[in-house]
Amino acid sequence: MTAISYHDTFNDLQDLDWQSEGPFARLAWFELLEERGATPSIALAKDGEEAVALPLHQTADGMDTLSNWYAFTWSYLCTSGVDEASLLKQLARNLANRTSRVDFAKIAEEDGTVERLHHAFRAAGWLVLRSPCDSNHILRINSRKYADYLAGRPGKVRTTLKRKTKKLEVSLTKHFSADDWAAYEEIYANSWKPSEGDPELLRSFAEAESARGHFRFAIARHEGTPVAAQFWTVEDGVAYIHKLAHREDASALSPGTILTAALLEYVIDTDHVTLVDFGTGDDPYKAEWMEEVRTRWQLTCLRPANPRNWPTLGRAALRKLVSRPSAG
Repeated sequence: MTAISYHDTFNDLQDLDWQSEGPFARLAWFELLEERGATPSIALAKDGEEAVALPLHQTADGMDTLSNWYAFTWSYLCTSGVDEASLLKQLARNLANRTSRVDFAKIAEEDGTVERLHHAFRAAGWLVLRSPCDSNHILRINSRKYADYLAGRPGKVRTTLKRKTKKLEVSLTKHFSADDWAAYEEIYANSWKPSEGDPELLRSFAEAESARGHFRFAIARHEGTPVAAQFWTVEDGVAYIHKLAHREDASALSPGTILTAALLEYVIDTDHVTLVDFGTGDDPYKAEWMEEVRTRWQLTCLRPANPRNWPTLGRAALRKLVSRPSAG
């Protein structure tokens, strides 16, 4: 018999054998968010040793996914061999007793997550609005060596590597170092990028990934001065590109291009990954390295009888009417 319960801490979930699929779909990731001040509201469906948990948090409008801007995706937690469809439907039905709105963002489609959530909430009587919310650039290696992959890159990239690689000293490590991280933070502070959302969370995440053996980190130096750094992880045949930055005053050296190439060569020829994930965002430079784009989805789940949801439903109906092709 399935038991539905709600929790305000991930400590309550530690006795279950959760699957671990990627850096942002494991219990440790959500525990880190909680440690850094997030206030979880976790919906848990448990049937014996099988379980599904929705890591959420309360908002003024209802409930939303518990996440962070460093995360590429959001996913629910589940144990091995679980009947996800059944437990998700029971959670969706029970959530109607606690809220009239649940928002999901950055949901992947390639693993079926968006379809399972969409179906579960719709089957439980929710009206579900689905829309794209972000892009995810990826590279499938398809058994290529790095040299073969590089031969297919744009001419500008290959020319830059030939002309400028020797101007920089590149070091790559698989172990977290406080000195290396301090160099990265100084580079980031002198880059074109906005202030970090939570640099202490990112550092804690990097340290944990190093302890798991997933950490890949590279620094480019010019005449001994660090001018660029990148933080990647490798897990289950996938390389994740988390952070990259270079000093703005070193742009002429193209240190970002040099480091990306060095790390790609390592993860392809040494780690033998099958996929490289460049996270979310449609930055033009990603298309120089990646070859496919996947959609990340948003699901807005509403109880149609609640008056608070009528403005959202009205706007959605109007958008559908406006986008409908005219007859004739």
